[in-house]
Amino acid sequence: MNYPGNLLYSKEHEWAKVDGDLATIGITWFAQDALGDVVFVELPKVGAELKQMDEFGVVESIKTVSTLYSPVSGKVIEINQELAKHPELVNTSPYDNGWIIKVKISNQEELKNLLSQNNYEALL
Repeated sequence: MNYPGNLLYSKEHEWAKVDGDLATIGITWFAQDALGDVVFVELPKVGAELKQMDEFGVVESIKTVSTLYSPVSGKVIEINQELAKHPELVNTSPYDNGWIIKVKISNQEELKNLLSQNNYEALL
């Protein structure tokens, strides 16, 4: 299993790559593996305001449907348009091409609520 050390993780199995006040968000290798083959990703609208741990979308696989939770509060500034045509990117490239949304972080203090790589792996 692969959990990059430069990311922060939620207990709900989302990851956030933080660069200044921008967070790129996706689901972890563990989450995509548990879901199985992803067939659809429901994305929020650009401009949507999220609070930390708010539901922001859904991932559907051949096995189940799973809710997505935002690891940070902020405004959605970009969605991964490729997922509409290629939802399987969530499986094949969960930390790169399979990212889901980008959020302008409104509260940096909330990052303290997220897990490091070591703490996330211990949770698993």
